[in-house]
Amino acid sequence: MRITGAVLRHAPAEAPYADSRPLEVGPLELAGPGPGELLVRVEAAGVCHSDLSVIDGNRLRPTPMLLGHEAAGVVEVVGDGVRDVAVGDHVVLVYVPSCGSCRFCSSGRPALCAAAAGANAAGDLVGGGSRLSHDGTEVRHHLGVSAFATHAVVDRSSAVVVDRDVPLGTAALFGCAMLTGYGAVTRTAGVAPGESVAVFGLGGVGLAAVMGAAATGAWPVVAVDPVPEKQKLALEVGASHACGPDELEALAAEVAPDLFHWTFEAVGSARVFEAAYAVTGRGGGTVSMGLPHPSATLQLPALSIVAENRRVLGSYMGSAQPAVDVPAMIGLWRAGRLPVDRLVSAEVALDDVNAAMDELAAGRAVRQVVRPHGT
Repeated sequence: MRITGAVLRHAPAEAPYADSRPLEVGPLELAGPGPGELLVRVEAAGVCHSDLSVIDGNRLRPTPMLLGHEAAGVVEVVGDGVRDVAVGDHVVLVYVPSCGSCRFCSSGRPALCAAAAGANAAGDLVGGGSRLSHDGTEVRHHLGVSAFATHAVVDRSSAVVVDRDVPLGTAALFGCAMLTGYGAVTRTAGVAPGESVAVFGLGGVGLAAVMGAAATGAWPVVAVDPVPEKQKLALEVGASHACGPDELEALAAEVAPDLFHWTFEAVGSARVFEAAYAVTGRGGGTVSMGLPHPSATLQLPALSIVAENRRVLGSYMGSAQPAVDVPAMIGLWRAGRLPVDRLVSAEVALDDVNAAMDELAAGRAVRQVVRPHGT
């Protein structure tokens, strides 16, 4: 079928992206779903740093590639062998499919699925190859989703069916920002009520971690970011305190004199991770949720890891189990405990996706939502 999508032809691209226009919005061919796959009409797709990192060259991916990986939509065609999804179902799309049988999937850790990692790196679907093309040239999939388009073919494991009364613009954020940030708090760290938390970086993932920490009963929940507007938003969605990086030492002395049980880094910066580690207390843990440049390295006081029983943890996709965690988060959203709607900075048309990348790169936006069929 003929679709419209935003394709990255070459990377890295030069900013401002509204001028260089690295994402070309135009017609593409999309093959129908194969066995175990779904055709989804994309209704909403979040603009995330994982998309920007491909455009600016921090994350190397094959091109041409149709970007977008955080989305929600409506199922239009069900491939052979799919028995638990029907035409008309509303789905949240997640950026790590799963084979269901490797040692990670079998032990409840689908975010580490080896088959999915290989497919995502190659720009393939987990069932093999691409379903996208333009003038006879294959176009690669981004993280098994490629949501900056009117339609997407995805593996069944990339889709979580949700109730039809959940607004799709909100539902999209459960597929990446919420899954990553909330999952890092609840799955990776297992934050307990009353434990102290500091979150560094207040983009979509960082604010999701703030909401997750508040929902678990953590206190204090300190949100750290140099942008005052993001600090204000963090206080509105669950943080007990918010400050800039230069103010943290004084604030920590007041509210967490023994430093923090848990700190979360959501910037993708080794230096910010080191700052988070520096305010993690004895017996505590420092969790990295951001994706740093592949060449980045850490410098940490090695003795403290043993002598202070410290933990350094990575959290990819929040160590989540999407089929379980997405419905659980939606339940908390219904109860008013995860104000996900507050993360949406703006809704934009597909033609404006390059300008949306500029807003994200400048730190002016938390989560912009692309509406491929119009805002």
